[in-house]
Amino acid sequence: MGLRPRKPISGVLLLNKPVGITSNAALQKAKWLLNAKKAGHTGTLDPFADGLLPLCFGEATKFSAYLLDADKHYRAVLQLGVTTSTGDPEGDVLGTCKITVDGADVAAVLPRFMGEIEQVPPMHSALKHQGRPLYEYARAGINIERPARRVHIRELRLLECAPPRVVLDVQCSAGTYIRTLAQDIGAALGCGAHLTSLTRTAAGGFSLDHAHTLADLEALDASQRQALLLPADCLVAHLPAVQLGAADAEALCQGRSIAHADAPPGLARMYTTPHTFIGLANAEAGRLVPHRLIATQPAARHTQA
Repeated sequence: MGLRPRKPISGVLLLNKPVGITSNAALQKAKWLLNAKKAGHTGTLDPFADGLLPLCFGEATKFSAYLLDADKHYRAVLQLGVTTSTGDPEGDVLGTCKITVDGADVAAVLPRFMGEIEQVPPMHSALKHQGRPLYEYARAGINIERPARRVHIRELRLLECAPPRVVLDVQCSAGTYIRTLAQDIGAALGCGAHLTSLTRTAAGGFSLDHAHTLADLEALDASQRQALLLPADCLVAHLPAVQLGAADAEALCQGRSIAHADAPPGLARMYTTPHTFIGLANAEAGRLVPHRLIATQPAARHTQA
């Protein structure tokens, strides 16, 4: 008898990315360790940064955008008095300035950066211009005009202040550049600043406290690694859940809309017996319209008791 085909890997891994590697390198290593075919991450961390990097595998990649767009939480360490070309420790030093500010001065400027603010994305970023990331232009010495973008800083707390070192706790909307925030705070203080280290401590409803390192994965066997994966629906846990019968679930999985008067309007998680997640549907005008479904068909053709 031939070997049974291995079940495709699907789920979410909360990875604690180390300093010194790219997010993609961390993803590829985890993908290899899990022997997964399809994988993606939910928001890049720069090589100098560490912390929570949720990785999606298999069918879970279909729902990664919901975490990509979620709020993030960071612990940021700034060095006052030194500006760099990238706003972080990987850039060239552009200038130095004598520091005359203290903790009270730092605390006084932080409220300026609370709430909705505008940020000009850094040249050393992965944002695209005419199909090329901005960092490629920056490396070639070309500056591209970038329009300011609105972001939301929901929390900005001063954890430590012993100039030139300042440590901040930042909770912000997706798309916020903490490097830019550090530079702007330095400019407001009149001495300049850059980010020396950055740790992502939370993303959406996930915490770094529950993340695993690549070393953790390497120390486990294949089944133990797979046991660390969270189910795909953890990415959309903020949406309401709807339980469907076998016939309705099968119709939805075939791409057909179904009548359902009780579903709240908007997107919702769809489940079938026995509480098997089958994807998302949009509730409108008393019907459920398929939105994004997993490839697995519901195994619920039997008569329910």
